[in-house]
Amino acid sequence: MASEKSIVILDGGRRTPRADILIQNQKPGLFSRFSSTQLGGMAIAATLENTKIDKSLIGHVVMGMAAHSHRDSIYGAQGMRWRGGLGDDVPALTVARICGSGAEALAVGAEMMLAGMRHDTERPFTVVGGGESMQYPFAVYNQRGKVVGAAVQKYGPLDIKGLPPGTQLQDTLLMSLWDPSAKMAMANTAEELGRRHEITREQADEFGYRSNINAKKARDAGWYDEEIEPVEVQTDGALAPITVKHDTHIFDTISMKKMGRLRAAFEPGGIITAGNASAVVDGGAAMVIAKESDAEKYDAKPLARVVGMGVAACDPHIMGWGPVPAVKIALKNSGVPGDKIDHVELNEAFAPQALACMKAFEKMGIAAEKVNPMGGAIALGHPLGATGAVLTLTCGYALRRTKQKYGLVTMCIGGGQGIALVLESL
Repeated sequence: MASEKSIVILDGGRRTPRADILIQNQKPGLFSRFSSTQLGGMAIAATLENTKIDKSLIGHVVMGMAAHSHRDSIYGAQGMRWRGGLGDDVPALTVARICGSGAEALAVGAEMMLAGMRHDTERPFTVVGGGESMQYPFAVYNQRGKVVGAAVQKYGPLDIKGLPPGTQLQDTLLMSLWDPSAKMAMANTAEELGRRHEITREQADEFGYRSNINAKKARDAGWYDEEIEPVEVQTDGALAPITVKHDTHIFDTISMKKMGRLRAAFEPGGIITAGNASAVVDGGAAMVIAKESDAEKYDAKPLARVVGMGVAACDPHIMGWGPVPAVKIALKNSGVPGDKIDHVELNEAFAPQALACMKAFEKMGIAAEKVNPMGGAIALGHPLGATGAVLTLTCGYALRRTKQKYGLVTMCIGGGQGIALVLESL
C-alpha cells in the first residue's frame, strides 16, 4: 500500500539545455532573448507533455527563481505557470533560496502536501522546479525624484541625455555575486575554503578537467537526452531557426596544459580560473510531484521517492561548505547511511569548494568517484534558480539508467547555506 506520507517525483520531468549567457564572451547567448519566466514555462510545458498527467489534476505550481532579472520577473512562478500551459485557476508560488531555489521549490511543494493545510485533495499533483535567465541587467541608481531631462523622474524610461556626465551603469549580475555580510564575492569565499583545506591550483584544474571529460562522455553517450527538451531559437530573422539540443558550455577540446595557462580570475595568487569555476548559463527545469498514494491512485508512473531533505547554514566566509552540514541532516532524516549512496549530484560552484565538500563526504562514506560522474556545473553551468531542479532530474534519471538505488542532490548557497535531497529510485 502506497504511503500517504511519502512524496514521489513522477517520470517525465524535463529541463531546457543550459546555454552560456555569452557566445565565446563576445555576443549574446542563445537564450539571451528569454526571460526566467519563459525558461521556466518551457520546462513546465515539456514536463506536462511527457508526464502525461491530466492538467486538471495539477493543484499548485512552486518554482524557484533567484533574481528579478527581467521586467516580467516579479510574476515569477505565475508567469511560468501560464507560459507552461496551466489554467488561471492554478495558484503559483515563487521561492528564492538563491542557488538552492530549485531544490527549495521541491521541498516547499512536498511540505505543502504533507502539512495538508493548503493541499488541494481534488487536484493532488504539484509542478515544482525553477527557471533563471542570468542575463541580469545593467542599472542606474539614485535617479528617482531627481530632474532628468525636462521632468522629475518618477517612473518610466530614463532620458539618458538628461543624465549628468560620467553617470555609470552597474552590472547587477556582478553585484549579486558580492556578499555584504562576508564582505567578499562568492568566488573569494571559495578561495578561502581552498586555503583552509589546502587545495592546490593543480587539484582545482584537475577537477575542472574531470568535469568536462565526464560531461562530454555523458553528452556523447546520450545520458542527458531523456531529461532535456530541445529549444528552438531564432537567432536572426533572416536565417532559419536553430535547435539547441545540448548544454552549450562543455569544452570538446580540453587539456591540463590549456587549463594551466588560464589566469587566476578573482584574486592575486588565487587558484580559481575561468576553467575551474561554474559556467554562467540560462536554463529551466520542472517536474511533477505527488503523495505516493495519489500517484498510485491515478496510475501515475513514479521516477523516484524523496526520502530525506536537509538545509543548513554556515559561516558566509566559506559559503561553499554549506552542503556538508546539509547532507548530514538529509542522510540522518532519510535513514540512509553515506556508504549506501550510489550517485551524487553536487553543484560545482567552484572547484576548491566542491573538492572541500568531497573530502568531508568521504568521511561520511561517500566515495569521490560517486560524485558527478556525468560532469557538473564547471562544464555544464549553474542557472541559479533552476540548478536544484536540474540536478534532481539528472540524479533521478541516472539512478534508473544505472539500476542504482539511492541518490544525493546537494548544493551550496550564497550567503552561507546548503541544501540536500536524498532520492530512492523507483
